[in-house]
Amino acid sequence: MKLVLEKGQRLFFTSDTHYAHSNICSATTKWDNASNMTRQFDSLDKMNATLVNNINNMVGENDILIHLGDWSFGGFDKIEEFRSQINCKNIHLVLGNHDHHIERNKEGVQRLFSSVSQYLRLEVKRPINKSTTEKFIFVCMHYPIASHHDMNQGVIHLHGHVHLPPHLRIGKGKSLDVGVDGNGLEPISLDEVVKLMSKQPIKKLELPKDHHEKRI
Repeated sequence: MKLVLEKGQRLFFTSDTHYAHSNICSATTKWDNASNMTRQFDSLDKMNATLVNNINNMVGENDILIHLGDWSFGGFDKIEEFRSQINCKNIHLVLGNHDHHIERNKEGVQRLFSSVSQYLRLEVKRPINKSTTEKFIFVCMHYPIASHHDMNQGVIHLHGHVHLPPHLRIGKGKSLDVGVDGNGLEPISLDEVVKLMSKQPIKKLELPKDHHEKRI
């Protein structure tokens, strides 16, 4: 997918919101020994409200949000309940393992999103001035990918799924977990992603043999 940002339009990424997921909320979880796996809220309603407010406080109506899966939990009706509270008009969803209703397009629910995909190669152009444009390329998937297209050229891989804490969200090379649990329960902006990844080396996956390598 190719995106050309308009003047003043911003781009954000997020993943694993798990809206209405009772087991991921400390007040309602039934998981055993879940203290390190849950979000610390007094109620499920407070967790849901925080997720909604954090998106709306950062992402404007005309901005673009790329959501990398596990949108909601707790039943089909929660999909639209969550979407109806978000102001942003432009939400692109990359399917996660809990998005089966959306994947099957039950009752046409995919209409709630600007696009729905399993995997997204995203090319972003952002004008700096009338004659200069920045270009960024991302490989986006719910799951972390060990080897992805043009990783040797510095293409950034964004993913979710693993719910990494902040100090572990940056992977080897240019890869980043954009899930809310590692990002203060907030989306992360294009600028922040680029800033974090600029410090990361281009690192190839070490395999015994890779036929993509140039032959000498």
